[in-house]
Amino acid sequence: MTRIETPFGFSSTAAEVAEGIDLAGRRVVVTGGASGIGVETARALAGIGAEVTLAVRNTDAGARTAMDITGTTGNKEVHVAPLDLADRSSIAAFVDNWAGPLHVLVNNAGIMASPEQRTTDGWEMQFATNHLGHFALALGLYDALAEAGGARIVALSSSAHMLSPVIFDDLQFSFRAYDPWLAYGQSKSANILFAVGVFARWGDAGITANALNPGAIETNLQRHVGGTLSTPPELVKTPEQGAATSVLLATSPLLDGIGGRYFENCQEASVIERRGDDFSGVAPFVLDRANADRLWEISLRLLG
Repeated sequence: MTRIETPFGFSSTAAEVAEGIDLAGRRVVVTGGASGIGVETARALAGIGAEVTLAVRNTDAGARTAMDITGTTGNKEVHVAPLDLADRSSIAAFVDNWAGPLHVLVNNAGIMASPEQRTTDGWEMQFATNHLGHFALALGLYDALAEAGGARIVALSSSAHMLSPVIFDDLQFSFRAYDPWLAYGQSKSANILFAVGVFARWGDAGITANALNPGAIETNLQRHVGGTLSTPPELVKTPEQGAATSVLLATSPLLDGIGGRYFENCQEASVIERRGDDFSGVAPFVLDRANADRLWEISLRLLG
C-alpha cells in the first residue's frame, strides 16, 4: 500500500490546501462548525463553493459563524442545524431533516479530558460524544452519502490515540478508575477505527473515510484542562493551520478512492511500534481491521 504524500505540511493553511479546487454543487456537513478549527474548515470549504451546514449544539453561535463565513467568502449557502452528539434524539432529528445527497461529512466536534460524566444511556461521555454520536450520525446519513457518489467522511482524531487503545471489555469505565486522558485517548482511537470500518463496509458504495490529527491548536477544546496548551510554542498551530488536514481529506484528488488511513500535517502518518516523545505517527492497533470490526459490532449493539 503506497503511502500518500502531498505538497503540504505543518504550516499549510486550510485555504492553501483548498486553492484551485471547486466544490460548487457539493454539500458538506461540519459538526462543531461554530468554534475552533471547525469554523476554519467550514470557511475553507465554503470559499471553494460548497454548500455548508454547521451542525452545532449552540445554534446562536452557529448563526453568528455562518454570517461571518458568508461575509468573508461571499457564499450565501452556509446553513445552521442543531445537533447534540450526546443525545440520540437530536441525532435522529438531524438525520430526519436532511434531504438529498451529502458529499462530505466532517466529524469535527468533540470534547477532551472532561470530568467523568454519563449520558442518559449510561455511556461515558467522551466515548459517547466523540465516537458513538458520530457513528450514529454517519449510519443515519448513509443513504445521503451513497446518493452523492464518491462521498467522503473526515474523522478528527488526535495523537492522543496513543494514550489508550479501545478497551473492549470496559468501554464505559465500569471497572477501571476513570481517567479523563485515558477516556479521551480511547475515544480518539475509536475515531480512527471508525474510518477503517467505514471504508471496509461502505467503500463499494463509493463512500471513503479517513482520520487525522489536526495538531495542537488553542481552542475551546482545552476548557477542561485549564484553557491553555502545554505544547511547545513552535509546535502550536493557528486554527487555519489546524483545519488544513481536514480540508485536505475532504477535497484533495490525491484521496480519491482512498480510505481507512490516518494523516497528520497533511501527510499520511507512518505506523510506529512505540510511542515517541513527540507523539507523531500512528499506532498499529487503530488501523487493525479486526479491532475495527469489533468496535463496529459493539457500537451497533449499543445503539440498538
